[in-house]
Amino acid sequence: MLEVLAPLEDWVNGHLGLPGWLVTPAVILALALVADLFARLVVWRGVRLLEKTRNRWDDTLLLAVRRPLWVGIWGTAIIGMASLLAERFGNQWAIEHAPTALWLFVLVMIGWSGIRLTRLIEKRLVFPPARHPGRPLDASTASALSKLVGATILTLVVLAILQALGMSVSGLLAFGGAGGLIVGFAARNVLANFFGGLAIHLDNPFKVGDWISSPDREIEGVVEDIGWRLTRIRTFDSRPLYVPNMIFGSIAVVNPSRMLNRRIFETLGLRYRDMGQLEDVVSRVRRYLEQHDSIDQDNLLLVNFHTYGAYSLDILIHAYTRTTDWGEHQAIKQEILLRIADIVDEAGAAIAMPARELHLADALPFRQTEEAQSLQEDAEASQSGERPPSTLDSSRHAASHRERARGPSASDSDANPDV
Repeated sequence: MLEVLAPLEDWVNGHLGLPGWLVTPAVILALALVADLFARLVVWRGVRLLEKTRNRWDDTLLLAVRRPLWVGIWGTAIIGMASLLAERFGNQWAIEHAPTALWLFVLVMIGWSGIRLTRLIEKRLVFPPARHPGRPLDASTASALSKLVGATILTLVVLAILQALGMSVSGLLAFGGAGGLIVGFAARNVLANFFGGLAIHLDNPFKVGDWISSPDREIEGVVEDIGWRLTRIRTFDSRPLYVPNMIFGSIAVVNPSRMLNRRIFETLGLRYRDMGQLEDVVSRVRRYLEQHDSIDQDNLLLVNFHTYGAYSLDILIHAYTRTTDWGEHQAIKQEILLRIADIVDEAGAAIAMPARELHLADALPFRQTEEAQSLQEDAEASQSGERPPSTLDSSRHAASHRERARGPSASDSDANPDV
């Protein structure tokens, strides 16, 4: 190229008085400007036109290469300028390594475009164009596919870069096969979490946005992200919970977000004295639920006298609401329970409360002893202002009461033979 630009350099040096070596950078900059203008006219405007079509993928490729193409034009221009200047001034090291630098730069741009393309494909899988007939893909599945493709592209680019730097890729792969066992043993938990995340993406027991819980562990909340090592869950007290993916391979997971209905399961207790109104209450409650718009009539609906409770006649109420929203379900349940209370009241019955009745065979009469009665009389006399009894009188009085309580003595028995 220097031979082609030599006449132009001589003309610039002779007529303008400028150094001839400035011609080469000026020409490269002019070519870069032309390429930049062409890219903006074709790629940028092409993206705007293709976004209006019904096709899902026609504009994703242009969107993926748009920014790397702009960086690539100017990056290639800078590397080419440096290479020609090095040739002009005889820098042998720069001349030798310029092709390698250009190839590495191209590989980086290819990798960048590939990563951008996978992210755009993920976005289009989840959110297709408004006029596109295709159904949106699950966000977790789309994320797994994009991460897998992105990891593959990144691996290939890294191997190509190592090959460009003079490393033997075959030797590296051979070493990786031997050292894979050592690395795998050292990072067994990391690998277990990786394959656990892969199993979650393939089996799809839950996805981002689902409410999950586990009866085996204290895990409950809304899934925010499913990574290759951790799954982030937002608990109901707004704290993030990070669970290693391998945990989900050994525990049971409940996914309430995929329920078809929400259940109403209650027990209504009537008093035992309301046995006559029991059948009427059961039939009226069942008729009310069968006519309720929010109750799923295609599902199981039960209103039956269930059992004799400890203090009540228990009626089983079992039904399913059409909605799965927890707040709406609670509002419907409140309306139904309040109406059932009105039905019980209209039937002349009442809801039972825990109660106990104590029956005594023979009542024990309460008899006040003479000693207690005497002490009470003394207390009343002292309160009325009369002279309180002396200590001696009280002692004699108490002794006489004790003697009368013991009965006749032995001497009295001898004196009176009839005793």
